[in-house]
Amino acid sequence: MTAALTAPAPIDIAEVSDRIGVRETVSTSFTMAYRGLLKIKHNPEQLFDVTVQPILFTALFTYIFGGAISGSVAEYLPVLIPGILVQTVVLCSVVTGTQLREDMDKGVFDRFKSLPIARVSALAGALIADMVRYGIASTLTVIVGLCLGYRPGGGLAGVVAACLVIVACSFAISWVWALVGVTGKSAASVQGISLMAMFPLTFMSGAFAPVSTMPGWMQGLNHVNPVYYMVNTCRALMNANSYGADLIWSLVGSLVVIAVFAPLTVRAYMRRA
Repeated sequence: MTAALTAPAPIDIAEVSDRIGVRETVSTSFTMAYRGLLKIKHNPEQLFDVTVQPILFTALFTYIFGGAISGSVAEYLPVLIPGILVQTVVLCSVVTGTQLREDMDKGVFDRFKSLPIARVSALAGALIADMVRYGIASTLTVIVGLCLGYRPGGGLAGVVAACLVIVACSFAISWVWALVGVTGKSAASVQGISLMAMFPLTFMSGAFAPVSTMPGWMQGLNHVNPVYYMVNTCRALMNANSYGADLIWSLVGSLVVIAVFAPLTVRAYMRRA
């Protein structure tokens, strides 16, 4: 008598996909951001630019340009503090590209490429961590301005709104420097290129002197200068808690920059990291 042969029950095999969902991408991005904060904890000298620079620049520019431009320090502070806030935070974003280039040169990102995480997570995490640095720079700039006698007409709400907008815009700009960092040959060259681009845009934006006193061609260039709209937005918020067209242009421009440069940066990172 032969035993009846029965076919083995089919085994369900989970479907495997190499696509990472949005939820997982966000989670791993914040994990990478936490890594960036740990780097700051163990290397506090990385905060040198966001602690010393706001104090030094704010005090120097106030007393050097105050009398010449506005007639007195008190009259100049409502012009300077929003401008110096934008300058400080925007220049801090330059460091993003430099640090990315240094990490890539050390081989840190080679390990990230082999992990089962979204490709954008390593880059986005580094940029999110830098937003903490932007917040520190913004806070110190406002505190120094208050110590010098600045009294924002927009009140606490206007100051907080201005800081949030500037941090958000700087996060967008940092994607540009991230692309420069990924494609650059060395950290020194990345820093040099970034500063060479940012200094003219910052000083011609009206951050320290009225745009109306500048040559006509320079006033025209400011209409395509993103820092110009950031400065106007910051002044309107801090001095009057006013929400106008410059705020819209700043936010829309930031979204466009992220939409354009984030994919380019990720593509360049995967090709060269």
